[in-house]
Amino acid sequence: MRRITALGWMLVMLVVFMPSNLSAARANTENDGMTHAISLQQVATKIESHLLAQLQKGGTPRALIVFSEQADVTAAKNFRTKEEKGAYVFNTLRATANRTQAGVRAELERLGIQYRAYYIGNLIAVENLNAQAAARIAARREVARIVGNPDVRFNEPLRQAPTTESMSANQWNIVKIGADKVWASGIKGKGIVVANQDTGVQWNHPALKWRYRGFNTLTRRVNHNYNWWDAVHHAIESQKNPCGFSVRAPCDDSIHGTHTMGTLVGRAPNNRIGVAPGAKWIACRNMDQNVGRPSTYLECFEFFLAPWNLKGENPKPAKAPDVVSNSWYCPPSEFCEANTLKIATENLRAAGIFVAVSAGNFGSSCSSVSDPPALYDASTTIGATDRNDNLASFSSRGPVTRDGSNRLKPDISAPGVNIRSSVPHNGYGVLEGTSMAAPHIAGAVALLWQAKPSLRGDVDATENLLFQSSNPNVHVNDASTCGGTSPTDIPNNFFGYGRLDIFAAVNDAP
Repeated sequence: MRRITALGWMLVMLVVFMPSNLSAARANTENDGMTHAISLQQVATKIESHLLAQLQKGGTPRALIVFSEQADVTAAKNFRTKEEKGAYVFNTLRATANRTQAGVRAELERLGIQYRAYYIGNLIAVENLNAQAAARIAARREVARIVGNPDVRFNEPLRQAPTTESMSANQWNIVKIGADKVWASGIKGKGIVVANQDTGVQWNHPALKWRYRGFNTLTRRVNHNYNWWDAVHHAIESQKNPCGFSVRAPCDDSIHGTHTMGTLVGRAPNNRIGVAPGAKWIACRNMDQNVGRPSTYLECFEFFLAPWNLKGENPKPAKAPDVVSNSWYCPPSEFCEANTLKIATENLRAAGIFVAVSAGNFGSSCSSVSDPPALYDASTTIGATDRNDNLASFSSRGPVTRDGSNRLKPDISAPGVNIRSSVPHNGYGVLEGTSMAAPHIAGAVALLWQAKPSLRGDVDATENLLFQSSNPNVHVNDASTCGGTSPTDIPNNFFGYGRLDIFAAVNDAP
């Protein structure tokens, strides 16, 4: 309640001291052919406080225009197959966006402001917003709010010394979750498509090339259409990027995306690193050398809902992945609004796509699961454990307080300490972080959906099965209580229901 009061006073003060170009008593805008007047205070309260302060100083920041009407896709649950759900969600979202965004798009074009429209969440990302344009846009009745689109720096995982484990053996984390025992029954994820949005992927890495959906293993030809998208169209972090921008073939400008993809599906003759080595993968780059924006994250979410060709045209929901792994976050320290990615995450889930998200590396404090998309109910949020089933000290914990929900998080945990996987330039490396834990869950879903096809697209049932079959015997070295739960309460705000056991999940599935 104190936060809300403080924000209210902040908005009042900003209105009082607003410069002349935003201080007109009323703003007029055409809406559906009618002149609609709205008070300055109403306009100001529609603009996120930090963004409003930038405009007040004469700045021209990037911003997201969020529309009042968001498509209702709850009827998707009535469809039987994932393909039917995906098509319904895609068509509904796009129709709503096309109908409601027309006036604002025309206004932006009249003002000469660059923009990109999204339907995954009904919003528009704009470049170089100025105070006058902000007032005109905010005054429109179809606009709910205008929020920032800040640069978001990703906190890289800690690098570790090379492992001494035999390269020809199954990695310890694979054995720990029981994936090797699932493989023994012939289940390796065949027929399932997984995805990650990350720093990119070295697609032709020996452990990944043969599992890339764009690579035809018979003809040895590659087609990146519908299998890869680069949401980084110009420099965010620096003018020089080793991959370039809007690249037309998968490329990793860091190591993170190649590493997480390896944990998802990677396998070479002497490197058994991936949970679901029989699955196919696609990917989207959402960061420029570990710096992204809410708009790049949204663009990747939209690509996964209905992948398009390399020209960004002809989206096809039938080509959507089954699972999306997300090992990144959008923190308040970078002025990323709590709900910026909420609707997009919910819409992917409604389409029958499983959304796995790393909890974050801000433990051991309670309520450190605080960043989108980890804090959302629609996300399956994953903490990190080590080879002895100890909860990693860095693994973020619940409850979620940032949105006032007091929601229990994380939901489940998986190995995330000293994880050996693929890295660019055909190599292998060991990293740690909840980033490394999330792809274990995503890969496990691929195994489960091959083993039990009736579960494919049923995210609720899949999530519940993974939770109930997990191993609750996780040790917390620095435990007391978080949000009223102790490590002996299942679920809890330390590791959720327990550490992933995909062998048990497959056996327990109806």
